[in-house]
Order: sequence, then C-alpha cells, then structure tokens
Amino acid sequence: MQTQLPAEQHNIEIHENRRAWESKPVLRAAYGALYQEIARHLGPKPEGSINVELGSGMGNIKEFVPDCITTDLFPNPWLDRVENAYRLNFADASVANLILFDVWHHLAHPANALAEAARVLVPGGRLLVMDPAMSLTGRLVYGLFHHEPLGFSAGFCPQPVEMPDPQALPYFAAQSSAYRLLERREIPELLDGWRVRNIIRITSFAYLASGGFRGRQLYPEFALPLIRQADRLLGIWPGVFAARLLAVLSKEG
Repeated sequence: MQTQLPAEQHNIEIHENRRAWESKPVLRAAYGALYQEIARHLGPKPEGSINVELGSGMGNIKEFVPDCITTDLFPNPWLDRVENAYRLNFADASVANLILFDVWHHLAHPANALAEAARVLVPGGRLLVMDPAMSLTGRLVYGLFHHEPLGFSAGFCPQPVEMPDPQALPYFAAQSSAYRLLERREIPELLDGWRVRNIIRITSFAYLASGGFRGRQLYPEFALPLIRQADRLLGIWPGVFAARLLAVLSKEG
C-alpha cells in the first residue's frame, strides 16, 4: 500500500540530499556521469525555445546543461522557478527539451504530466526521463535498500484525470513506474502522440555502491576508476546489472 505523506516530504528530502551531496565526492561523480548521458541525448533547440528540468532538486544539471531552467515544487534559492509537472507555466510549444531526473516515479498521474509535456514541447521536442532501472540488481538494491516502494502493483489511469489543485496531491512513489510504462509499455495508449526514441539501461555500480543519498558509501574515492571499468564490462548484461533507465521520447508532429 502506498504510504500517504504530505507533498512537503519532497522538499524535506531535497535538503537532506543536499547535505549528502556536499559530503560525498563519489556520489557527485556518479551523478555527473548520468547528467552527461542526458546531455548527449538532448534534441535540437530551435531559436526562441528553452531547455527545462522539472524536479531539479539541487539544480545540479546546470553544470552539464548550462542553459537549462531549473524548477521544483517548492522555492529554493538555487532554483530558477517553481513548477508542477501537472500544470506548467510555460507557453505552448516553447520548450525544446523537458528533463525529468528521478521525477517520473513520483507521478501518480503520468497521463496528466504527459499531456502538459506535449503542450509545452515544440513539435519533435524531447522528453527525457532518468529513473531507476528494474534489472535483477535494480530490483534487489532498490527493493531492499531504498525507502521508496518498487510499486509494481501501483495502478495508473491511461487518461488525464480532473485535478483542481495539483499542489495539494500527496507524496507518491513507485520506483518501477518508468520500467513499467515507458520500457514495457504496460498501458500503450498512455504514449499516444509520442515516439519512444531510445530506452537506455545504464549499469552504474559507481552510483549504487556510493550509497546514494542515505546509504553507506561502499568504496573509497580512489577506487572510482576501477568501479567505472567494472560498469563498462557489466554493461554487456543490462537486464542483470542496470541501475538506471533513460527513456528518450519525442513529441510527434
């Protein structure tokens, strides 16, 4: 059963994560590699359009996509503006690339978020989703050592629902959501109007063994190059070892 927590839980976690980020160089390096992967898959940016990240947390993407507008549900001094994925304040067809890093699995109503993404994206604009991968390793690590549920039994509506006040919705998490809806496409009609350009499964023990934002770091900083070599080798078997899933969608038309 999904635990009902207030939406403010998200902001509490941002500030907790910031402390871990500042104290863990290997965590910053592991995330840096994931941001670089996102940057490699950005689409063209027509004149007058913008790049936007939703749920930016600490705003770290600017190191890799300097012109990216950073947003989140709550104001923080390091972010550009407050935005909600269900009701965006961007003009129609004004966004070239819309980035969601560890945001998709917090969407209880992905159909609503996709409708808003389609509205603000330029024709052919890209939606880039980085979320947990549900490989054998991913299910084990995220299932046993992460505080959020995998959420394989979570139900999703294929169509947008009436939403008078998106900001009042409770905290939601289902870590398997991107795997279920974007990789396996359990609800095909959810992606009507979208082209799935890439599904990239990323092996990253550099991230998993860093302990993330709450766990214990399992390797010293000097071992990071060796861990990265192991990631390249084990990446041959993403169904077993992938830690992250990057889904790249483009708006049709």
